[in-house]
Amino acid sequence: MSARQRRLVDLSVVLENNPYTDPPPLLPKIEYIDHQAGEAELLAMFPGLRIEDMPGQEAWAAERLNITTHSGTHMDAPWHYASTTDGGKPAYGIDELPLDWCLRPGVKLDFRHFADGHVVTAAEIEAELKRIDYVLQPLDIVLVNTRAGALFGQPGYLDAGVGIGREGTLYLLERGVRVVGTDAWSWDAPFSHTRARFAATGDSSLIWEGHKAGRDIGYGQMEKLANLEALPAFGFEVSCFPYKIKHASAGFVRAVAIFEED
Repeated sequence: MSARQRRLVDLSVVLENNPYTDPPPLLPKIEYIDHQAGEAELLAMFPGLRIEDMPGQEAWAAERLNITTHSGTHMDAPWHYASTTDGGKPAYGIDELPLDWCLRPGVKLDFRHFADGHVVTAAEIEAELKRIDYVLQPLDIVLVNTRAGALFGQPGYLDAGVGIGREGTLYLLERGVRVVGTDAWSWDAPFSHTRARFAATGDSSLIWEGHKAGRDIGYGQMEKLANLEALPAFGFEVSCFPYKIKHASAGFVRAVAIFEED
């Protein structure tokens, strides 16, 4: 009998200087310092050293980042959604998110067929679970595959994909799910579509409704995932431990799907 093999699928996007990954005020900025530009720092730390004494006459390479905790693939914490959660308790930051939530069986819901801006309902989630013949278990990590995943880093990405509304988010949370994710820019519908709905109705409850469900039940929410189309509906684990930043609204994640195969 052959030993089972482990296969890994990277679910994270690359952080880069790209004008299409975020709205302009939130775009990450990366300054690259090559082995020559790093010379001054190196020599300042070792008085008497000459660059000619170093192999290849090279110092170190480094990068300086101007980013937010929501740059690239990341996980939102309850503090991002509101100041309170779970019945009025103080909302917790990403450093307090239970580690036990972050290495769990994954479930993929495929909503690529819905139009951009669609808000997925509880009934539509239930129908998708029935289609893939899966019953949610507590602490399953639910990943939502949208049309936006294929457009990351390209014009149109910010306006593409579906959102999960309050009703759909609570459907998952009430069944014990505590970490979710999407390959779109936001768990909610793209802001351009929500702005149009708000302008037409004046209904402020439409704004960020999926996020705001975290006021009722605290949860972690990954955004800007990648390669979800490569995953089966279930039968894999997800590793998604967020970077530990004191009482932050989010933390960077290198999300990975893990398969055990014969």
